Amino acid sequence: MLKKIVVIGPESTGKSTLCAQLARHYKTQWVPEYARAYLLKHGTNYTLEDLYTIAEGQLKGEEDIINKMQQLQSTDLSPTPVFIDTDFIVIRVWSEFVFNNCDNRILNKIASRHYDLYLLCNTDLPWVKDELREYPDLGTREKLYHYYKETMTNQQVPWAEVRGTNDDRLQHAIEACEKILHK
Repeated sequence: MLKKIVVIGPESTGKSTLCAQLARHYKTQWVPEYARAYLLKHGTNYTLEDLYTIAEGQLKGEEDIINKMQQLQSTDLSPTPVFIDTDFIVIRVWSEFVFNNCDNRILNKIASRHYDLYLLCNTDLPWVKDELREYPDLGTREKLYHYYKETMTNQQVPWAEVRGTNDDRLQHAIEACEKILHK
């Protein structure tokens, strides 16, 4: 039985690092953020429609990994986590923040997808510059973080905040995952 655990939060909050660490810890797979590959290929001058294309690519990557894991899964019924670096909620927040609008197809996917846990990354790590990141100022990142936190408090899926150093984040995330995996 697969447990889908999504890692969300503003840019440069350690989402990809945390997914990779958790996958190593649990000896499982993780789904990378599709937006990075898309923007590296197509550039950072994106449109609202591009965000829907990114959302579709993210979903395809998620479904590919989940199908692969389901095929490899043994008859052991113990829960196996799969970690997902961003989902439609991230695309929604991104879309609303940049374009003050969100494609209804994204909103419909949010309503129809099922996840077992969200891990919300805090902005307390230093921002790291790369060619895709747009918001170096802490004020903007904190504003985005609060959008995510409000979204988490207004939905039914369990969630936990991860904060501190990368090691602290990993420990907080493992504690939250254990509650889901062993209930």
